[in-house]
Amino acid sequence: MDKLNILWTTDNKDTVFNMLVMYATNSKKNQWWQDVNVIIWGASAKLVGMDTQVQTEVLEMINNGISIEACKACCDNLGVTDTLTKLGVNVRYMGVALTDYIKSGEKILTI
Repeated sequence: MDKLNILWTTDNKDTVFNMLVMYATNSKKNQWWQDVNVIIWGASAKLVGMDTQVQTEVLEMINNGISIEACKACCDNLGVTDTLTKLGVNVRYMGVALTDYIKSGEKILTI
């Protein structure tokens, strides 16, 4: 399978706009990867939950066919579960899922 998982842990907005969103969107649009999946984990969950500009970018990625998941434990701890769910993010416990991605040989890019 030609899939890239981007593990997004940073709350640095410069990195979000000038790397994560650009690379994920261009990867999908230009078919560098058949499937692009972004995993929101840790500090990025709070950033997405609290920043409307970042939320707009998340919606745009979803509209461009990029799947987005988020760690439920992190979202619950940071009080942003409802916000991310309403955006269309698949909020779920990610420990087993990430382990499965790695064990199955899927590509993981960590930011």
